[in-house]
Amino acid sequence: LEGKDYQFRVVSANMYGVSEPSEPSSVPSAPGQVVATRETETSVLIQWAPPKDPNNLIGYYIDSCVKGSKDWTSANHKPHKQTRFVVHGLTTGETYGFRVQAINELGLSDESQESAPLSVRAALKLPSFPYDISLLYCDGESMLLNWKQPLHSGGADVTDYYIDKCNVAKKTWKEVNVPPIKETLHKVGGLTAGSVYQFRVYGANLTGLGDASSPSSPFKCEAWTMPEPGPAYDVTFTEVRDDSVVVEWKAPVYNGASAITGYFVEKSKKGSDNWSKVNESSVNHCYLKVSICGLETGESYGFRVRAENTNGIGVASTPSDPVCIKALSGTQEIKCGVDEESGDIYLSFESCQMAEKSKFVWKKSYQEMTDFSKGIIVKTSGSHSTLLFENPDKEDLGTYSVSVTHTDGASASYKISAEELEKMLALSYDIRNPIIPLKTELAYKILERGRMRFWLQAEGISSAVTYKFFANNKDHDAATGIIEMVMDHFTDDSEGTFTVQIQDGRAKAQSSLVLIGDAFKAALAEAEYQRREYIRVKEGPHFMEFLSIQIGDNASVTLFCKVANLKKDSVFQWYKDDVEVISEVPADLNSGVCKFPLTNFSKRDVGLYKATITDDRGQDVSQIDVSGKAFDDIINELSRVAGVYDMYHHVCHLALQSQDSKIPASERMRIGGNPAMATLEIVEPTDKDKGMYTIETVDPEKTHSRTLDLSGQLDWTQLNEGKTKCSTLSLTCTVCGDPKPLVSWSKNDQEVEPSDQYVIAMDSGKFASLTIKGVSLEDSGKYTMTVQNKYGGESVDIIVSVYKHGDRFHKITVEPLMSHGLFYRSSCYASGL
Repeated sequence: LEGKDYQFRVVSANMYGVSEPSEPSSVPSAPGQVVATRETETSVLIQWAPPKDPNNLIGYYIDSCVKGSKDWTSANHKPHKQTRFVVHGLTTGETYGFRVQAINELGLSDESQESAPLSVRAALKLPSFPYDISLLYCDGESMLLNWKQPLHSGGADVTDYYIDKCNVAKKTWKEVNVPPIKETLHKVGGLTAGSVYQFRVYGANLTGLGDASSPSSPFKCEAWTMPEPGPAYDVTFTEVRDDSVVVEWKAPVYNGASAITGYFVEKSKKGSDNWSKVNESSVNHCYLKVSICGLETGESYGFRVRAENTNGIGVASTPSDPVCIKALSGTQEIKCGVDEESGDIYLSFESCQMAEKSKFVWKKSYQEMTDFSKGIIVKTSGSHSTLLFENPDKEDLGTYSVSVTHTDGASASYKISAEELEKMLALSYDIRNPIIPLKTELAYKILERGRMRFWLQAEGISSAVTYKFFANNKDHDAATGIIEMVMDHFTDDSEGTFTVQIQDGRAKAQSSLVLIGDAFKAALAEAEYQRREYIRVKEGPHFMEFLSIQIGDNASVTLFCKVANLKKDSVFQWYKDDVEVISEVPADLNSGVCKFPLTNFSKRDVGLYKATITDDRGQDVSQIDVSGKAFDDIINELSRVAGVYDMYHHVCHLALQSQDSKIPASERMRIGGNPAMATLEIVEPTDKDKGMYTIETVDPEKTHSRTLDLSGQLDWTQLNEGKTKCSTLSLTCTVCGDPKPLVSWSKNDQEVEPSDQYVIAMDSGKFASLTIKGVSLEDSGKYTMTVQNKYGGESVDIIVSVYKHGDRFHKITVEPLMSHGLFYRSSCYASGL
């Protein structure tokens, strides 16, 4: 049956009977323990024990499998008769397991147990011998020796060295050291001055002690006193390319009579004894990049170094091993950039060769980096190594190089310049501190009920954005980038700085809005207004149209407003300066139209008018100030509508002897003024002009007159000379403020003190005045009134000019000003000039 195991035996028969059955047939038993050992970099030696039951064994099949997989591959295609076999074609550095099966005519045995995992690499051997022993310094009693490592390490690092010495005269070799030497540099002491010595060196690894080097050149033990430097040593090369190579060395132990000032590198083509300088000017560091100039691609060169001091150029170093000027296949250069995630600046290198024991060695200025305490990190994974700068600065400028050990010279370098570092630092900062661009900064909008909406708009944000307003009720729209917060109660306690902080992933943004002082007061006033408006319009009686001034075609002046949302018990009232007044026209609460005529409008109508509408649901108020500029605007509009000479008619009479006569306007008698003031200018007055002058102002109801007696009060001669003092000048300003402001006066920036000539007064708490008695030409100048309370201060300048006869008056324009909660208006009147 298929799937069942069977055994067979044979019985023979003849005429006498049947024989005994044969032994049952079967395949061999499984081979015994399998042992794998290293052979070469691509092969492994497999050995095993034969099966206990060979059963006509024909041979063996060997299988291999990479550790971690189940893909077994046959290593041989026909039965192998021996119990040892070399498996070829393996990958260096890879780890494998092995198993064996026996075979006879009936088939394959069971698999043996799997061998222990084994990494494929060359079997360990003794190292080759060191070479090129050189003398670096002699003080007459000891010698400092240097040598090169063995060319072949035997598969393990050469960690120990042993030195023998030989006095050439005695021809006897003796051990120098019993404890092993760990470096390729050693001071051999106990020497006899004047004697000549030779040395040989052994290298050792885990396997054991290798062969001795060839004996060194004979070195005479005498103290060095030459003024030039001794030889440099350990001349090596790195970064081999098709057009360049970097030569490195170590400084001489012996400096000579003065400090070393530089180095010269010499080259020689392989097989030639001719040496030539590579650099015409000395370099002051222990490395030099030799370019294509003087080198041929594909040729091999040796290099040596001479040190220089002020006394001259010293002896040459031991030459380096020959190097072929040709780049290693697959060579890559160091890449420099900024990590897009972390913002770290990095140098990255991918090696084209790697061995099991390969290590990356990073250097700065070709000196191995050992101090990683300043935010420099090395990360290595497989054939890739990265040098990270977490917080780079100017100290990190320079040349960085990397080399890979146990390879054929995989290496590269990169120079970070100041300009490049500055650009990378800027990019790093942007990555580490990304900014969310804002279309608008934080602003506010006052909503109904006095609610404050603080908002800003970003260029673009995701749905995962987070933000903080230092308050609640926050919301955002990812599609438009709008982030907002609404404050239901904006009060006096809300004064300050409002800030929103936004974070979207790693990107951040912040915007602030300062609402302090006047800016806060304006916002609070608007919020309170909107709150009142909401209550007024939605809940109780209110003004649909606030108080305004209407001027009719017949030159009538009327206060007008309109109210709405009324009840039967709603009450409408008028007030002037907080005193209730009764309008000639009753309020029409059916239509909501309310009027207050100001009949025969004049200065008696100046004041603060207020209208109220009240019922059990609340009260609404509207007010208008009819004074100052508002009063002037009404007068000007009335003048435009009715005509100035219909509204105000000026008539001047001169009493001569006992008969009045009307004064006609002429070049000598100049009659002028404006709707608020009438003037008469007498040019070059004489005694004939003395008399009683009367000014009459006529309106539709009655006539107003003012009389001035100039019969004998003035000396016309002195007046013409501009020396006579006459009458008074009053400078008057209306001042309002809460709290009540302080008022001061100055002339030409000098404070005016009250005196017989200057009278300073404050009438009714709001009319500030400065009266100048006996005005003369000397009173001309700039007069300044200053007002101030706790919210600040302001000042207004008034130019006073006293003219000689014949001069024309300059027009004076007075404008109202508002600042820091103060309102004031200035006006000045002069008489007798």
